[in-house]
Amino acid sequence: MKSSEIKFTVNLDDKNLPKSIQWDASDKEGEGAEATKSISLNVWDNLNHSTLRIDLWTEDMSVAEMKRFYIDIIGGMAQTILNATGDEYMSEEMKELCDRLVKHVNEENKKASQ
Repeated sequence: MKSSEIKFTVNLDDKNLPKSIQWDASDKEGEGAEATKSISLNVWDNLNHSTLRIDLWTEDMSVAEMKRFYIDIIGGMAQTILNATGDEYMSEEMKELCDRLVKHVNEENKKASQ
């Protein structure tokens, strides 16, 4: 059986806030750890039938990038739910939410640039 490993390294400041985040994976293209500004990890807890979450971001991640990150996550989840379950309704609802959020963020950015 094949095994794959994903590793995150988080360097913290004196207040235990992420200063830098690096990730590496045994199956990724290229070698060596790569920097990122944010990670969002979700794990299903079989015992409690709930989701465990870890959301981390560095201080240099802008609010606009954070919003884009979460819109992309929801869009990816929409495709995953369709692939995994065939539930077109749930997938489409999530995609429509992404469309509304993109419109919201674009309107915010337009107002901020005026």
